[in-house]
Amino acid sequence: MIRLTELTKRYGPTTAVDGLSLELRPGHVTGFLGPNGAGKSTTMRVILGLDAPTSGTALIGGVPYARLSHPLRTIGALLDAKAVHPGRTGRDHLRVLARSQRLPAARVAEVLESVGMTSAADRRAGTYSLGMGQRLGIAAALLGDPQILMLDEPVNGLDPDGVRWIRTLLRSLAAEGRTVFVSSHLMSEMELTADRVVVMGRGRLIADTSMADLLASAGAGSRVRGPALRPLAGAFEGARFDDDGSLLVPGAPPRQVGARAFALGLELHGLEAIGSSLEDTYLRLTGDEVQFPAAAKEVGR
Repeated sequence: MIRLTELTKRYGPTTAVDGLSLELRPGHVTGFLGPNGAGKSTTMRVILGLDAPTSGTALIGGVPYARLSHPLRTIGALLDAKAVHPGRTGRDHLRVLARSQRLPAARVAEVLESVGMTSAADRRAGTYSLGMGQRLGIAAALLGDPQILMLDEPVNGLDPDGVRWIRTLLRSLAAEGRTVFVSSHLMSEMELTADRVVVMGRGRLIADTSMADLLASAGAGSRVRGPALRPLAGAFEGARFDDDGSLLVPGAPPRQVGARAFALGLELHGLEAIGSSLEDTYLRLTGDEVQFPAAAKEVGR
């Protein structure tokens, strides 16, 4: 578990993180959202001991990162996919990390295969595309088989197959009881991946809640049609039947409702999103927190 208590980080007169208190618990994919300059990357750097807090604490399993006996076995992180020596092969990069943590050499081949990089492992990292660099960075994060995974914008540069792969990976790791903390500006992807959401703006906490509760607060949910939906209604708190016989499920996106219907073996004739998307809700929450707003401009002027 990661616990932040009144965490503050200042760079001269600029306050990047302002009194942030937060607990990230196992068994969840927590999406970390906020505009540019909100303090997300700074928060992650402080958690990893790369920046010292001005005040407050950032603890991993009750201790600061610097006091972890085996850091890679506790928390795996990807903050910058380009933070690899360009002349070193992907395989050698992972070998150095494994040796530094006394991890078995066989683990390198395992993580390379798990991220689909085996065929490119002996190429120099400087020749990798952004997407390949992301895969190598994720392999490094997974190297110690950690209980906590923290990724900053991991889907940048990935093709659609890679985006789906990492979505499945993160959800499966959380299902194993691990803590998964991932930042992204891709709201549609976060809506599919995360089950909890932390939103920041100008260094301050705006929201810390479940995805379902966040969307429900904005009137979001799903409408379902089918011949026998009472078992599905019983599976979601607040679900109710509309006058036309369709089932309204507040706070649950179609992905979640469809998965539950499949598990229950129910026949569906229709399934659609209603109300606000995560993107709409996020923009309402952060509308006054954007540090670098772009001026609206008519095309051709």
